[in-house]
Amino acid sequence: MSKRNSQAAKMAARERLRAERERAAKRAKAKRQIIVACSVVGVLAIAGGIGYAAVQASKPEYWDAAKDDKLVKPAHTTGEDGTTVVVGKSSAKKTLVMYEDPRCPVCASFEQAVGESVHKGLEDGKYKVQFVGATFIDNNVPGEGSRNALSALGAALDVSPEAFLDYKAALYSAKFHPEESDDKFKDDDYLIEVANSVEALKGNKAFQKDVKDGTYDKWALTMSEKFDSDGEKYGFQGTPTLLMDGKKVTGADGKNAPMTAEEFTTAIEKALKA
Repeated sequence: MSKRNSQAAKMAARERLRAERERAAKRAKAKRQIIVACSVVGVLAIAGGIGYAAVQASKPEYWDAAKDDKLVKPAHTTGEDGTTVVVGKSSAKKTLVMYEDPRCPVCASFEQAVGESVHKGLEDGKYKVQFVGATFIDNNVPGEGSRNALSALGAALDVSPEAFLDYKAALYSAKFHPEESDDKFKDDDYLIEVANSVEALKGNKAFQKDVKDGTYDKWALTMSEKFDSDGEKYGFQGTPTLLMDGKKVTGADGKNAPMTAEEFTTAIEKALKA
């Protein structure tokens, strides 16, 4: 082989080696770019996931959002916000104010033991009854059944005062009232099931729609604020609390609401004479 041919072969070999190195370098560069791009996408995905989670976590809960809803006042209410719920004969000179939380087990016991006596005094025209709903158990246990049931009571009140009274009694009944720790009233279907035991609400499509749509959710929250305000004004925090002429109506212990029909009759007669 001539020197020329040998040198040409070497040059050709070097050229092939250079070209192969260039191709290898390009492949390595492309691989690095892919890795970097994937890393960036991964970081963005993680950041996006964290951002999405943060947004989700910062979203207000349903009942927090309901505070901004338009206030719909049930029929048979008065006052600027529709939170004055008074039932009874207009000729009655005295008003018994009752503060109750739908989830409250003591309120349930009160209704079961004293409810008929309260209703009799109402029918006899001895007093009117003003109802103020509370929802503090939702914060303490926690849950949302107090607010949801209070909203449903607003839907019942929109039907009629009688439907409201009967539905309230049904919610507090031994048959339907759950344990305080069981947030059963958060379930619209359960509230409708209870309502079907009340003649005026059984199969009532308008009532059921209001319950499922949360028509009176904002009203329930506004009513709860009234409870808080009155509690500060008159110095009470729990339920049931009874007031007449701004003074507590209590049982034999002089502190808590009367929990028997006999105690209630004694306490209410005293309050009516005051």
